Amino acid sequence: MKQIMLITDGCSNVGESPVMAAALARQEGITVNVVGIVDYGTIGELGSVEIEEIARAGGGMSRMSGTRQLAQTMQMMTRKTVVQTIQHAVNKELRQILGQTDTAVEDLPPDTRSQVVEVIDELSETSALEVVLLIDASASMRPKLAAVEEAIRDMMLSLGARQGTSRIAVFHFPGAHSGEEAVMDMDWTTELTGARSIFQKLTMRGATPTGPAILKVMEFFRYGTLEGHGSSNWLKEPDRGEGMLGDYVV
Repeated sequence: MKQIMLITDGCSNVGESPVMAAALARQEGITVNVVGIVDYGTIGELGSVEIEEIARAGGGMSRMSGTRQLAQTMQMMTRKTVVQTIQHAVNKELRQILGQTDTAVEDLPPDTRSQVVEVIDELSETSALEVVLLIDASASMRPKLAAVEEAIRDMMLSLGARQGTSRIAVFHFPGAHSGEEAVMDMDWTTELTGARSIFQKLTMRGATPTGPAILKVMEFFRYGTLEGHGSSNWLKEPDRGEGMLGDYVV
């Protein structure tokens, strides 16, 4: 499963629509979650609307968070999105198995439902997970980056406690140079017990190219690089044969 966790405190103002970019990410199987940081002033009504629209288009969740709650918010959203993704897949498979377009886990008989819920819980804990943290590094984020870095460390520890393999990458936007939509701060790693200082020499800029940054991260998911070449098959799942519910739904 693939996720983008966008952390921002304001409105995009450069390049493609971030809502459009999030919708494209969703089409490629990448869920986009958005955390709006509200300490040191409010992000404004327009920013709040955009944050909600990005998450909705990306099939994810949006939350407003202060810096003190940031780590907890990021961990909750990551895990909840995994459960929702698996439950959506389970409901889709149930409809195919039962031949009913409106069937969901909640509609199953109690005994069968409890077995399916156990499957969802197990898959949530054991499925492979990729998360890219995409950090808004516009000028207004300067006083919040220390909290972001601490939240990243806490999130890595949380992901490391999962039974399934998790790996994480970190990007910020914009870059120091014109046309540099996103910059990699940390490449894919499964070493989730610690992280080097990520933003020590970060140059803060006023522009907020959120849409182009999301598109760059999509390219990274697709190729494993930002140069548009190479490939990564790390998340290819084995053939599950009759489907994940074959033993539970009759």
